[in-house]
Amino acid sequence: MASVWLQKAKLAVLLLILEVVFIVLFALTTDYEDSAKPPASLHVKQGNDSQATHVGGHGDSHSGPGPVATYYPMFQDVHVMIFVGFGFLMTFLRRYGFSSVGLNMLVAAVAIQWAMLVAGYLHGHGGKVHVGVTTLLTADFAAASVLITMGALLGKTSPLQLVVICLLEIVFFAVNEWVGLSVLQVADVGGSMFVHAFGAYFGLAVSRVLYKEDVTKSKIEGSVYHSDIFAMIGTIFLWLFWPSFNSALAVEDAQHRAVINTYLALAACCVVTFAVSSLTDQHGKFDMVHVQNATLAGGVAVGTSADMMIGTHGALIIGSVAGALSVIGYKYITPFLSSKLKIHDTCGVHNLHGMPAILAAIAGCIASLLADTDSYGYTLYRQFPPRVPSNESSLEFQMIKQHMDVEPGLGRTGSQQAAFQIAALGITLLVAIVGGLLVGVIVRFVPLNQPRGLYLFEDKDNWEVPEDPSEVGAPLLHAKGETETALLKA
Repeated sequence: MASVWLQKAKLAVLLLILEVVFIVLFALTTDYEDSAKPPASLHVKQGNDSQATHVGGHGDSHSGPGPVATYYPMFQDVHVMIFVGFGFLMTFLRRYGFSSVGLNMLVAAVAIQWAMLVAGYLHGHGGKVHVGVTTLLTADFAAASVLITMGALLGKTSPLQLVVICLLEIVFFAVNEWVGLSVLQVADVGGSMFVHAFGAYFGLAVSRVLYKEDVTKSKIEGSVYHSDIFAMIGTIFLWLFWPSFNSALAVEDAQHRAVINTYLALAACCVVTFAVSSLTDQHGKFDMVHVQNATLAGGVAVGTSADMMIGTHGALIIGSVAGALSVIGYKYITPFLSSKLKIHDTCGVHNLHGMPAILAAIAGCIASLLADTDSYGYTLYRQFPPRVPSNESSLEFQMIKQHMDVEPGLGRTGSQQAAFQIAALGITLLVAIVGGLLVGVIVRFVPLNQPRGLYLFEDKDNWEVPEDPSEVGAPLLHAKGETETALLKA
């Protein structure tokens, strides 16, 4: 009993140390951004000093709507997606519901703190990391990538492994995102490449390294009627709030387009998912796995081009293709990956996030190639800052400057921007796969309580689970017919 407690105590000790480290780092290296501080001109009256003045009083500190008024509504939508949507989507496993929701919450809470620090250090210029509502929003995006990875590993990793994976993945994620946004300067407003593709293929790479035959022999990997209903709660929350995820960081007309395009892509994706799910079943029935997951693929697939001028019909086409692609992935590709390549994907993140993200990158490449001033006007240069002329004394730059507040760019053409979009996808896949393999090796060979056999896809090893009356007196069977008692004695 003592040895079991010591094994479990490793997680508790790590979490406490982490939080202390976070507190110290936040104290030393972060500060509120300016809009979250009191105005510098504020003077407080003391005693009867009649000469004291109060300049910039309450409500006068910042003119116009602040970042909270602008970003908080969509940030809260994204926050719900992270903690409710992703958490409940993973509750389909019949004996892993506590872990699906609970560990989702734990991992996300670690991820958002660590992501704020790592991204702040990368994007900063030697000073303190300034924390504002947009910092919280981008931290949620980073957490989403980690939770996508968790979906590929669900039920096969210990809480300790998940926390270690989270800490390491955030570093790879932040570096890759910095390369894509700051070096390559590509457009990916909905994070399809940097969040979805990265998280999916990172998770698949880790899953390949952790693969053991025990996983395929488990009898409890699967759902029951009520667990699928709980998972649909997550689906509905994600489906409803995905327009906010794709548009939160867009501005003005681009934000409006992102909402519309995502809304339409999701609607089309839902319709096609039901159709293809029925067509691929020999009895013409719907598969709940498809409905829970593939209906969301349209939100991923339109993410990169969500704020671009793809047209309402373009959004519908992207969503339709994504729905069909995702269902086909669940039906045929997931079994192939598991049986032939030994890549076990518990939640099918390859079908919901991986392949639709590649589709998103292709759509974004095409939209970038076709983008011109006939479609965008001068907002083309706000949409694609690298296309602003590099010579600020040129006539073209001066004309743009009269209409848009821009800085000298890189003078890229549409075809050059499209090439950089595809390059960003390639680099993302490379970093995700290599990083995932490295992290997989670490969490496999360092003793981090990886579950095996009976404890795969099972809450009881980590949670106090109420006794199910229907199971009293019925021993839990392993794939080979061994009872829990027999396995523990072995």
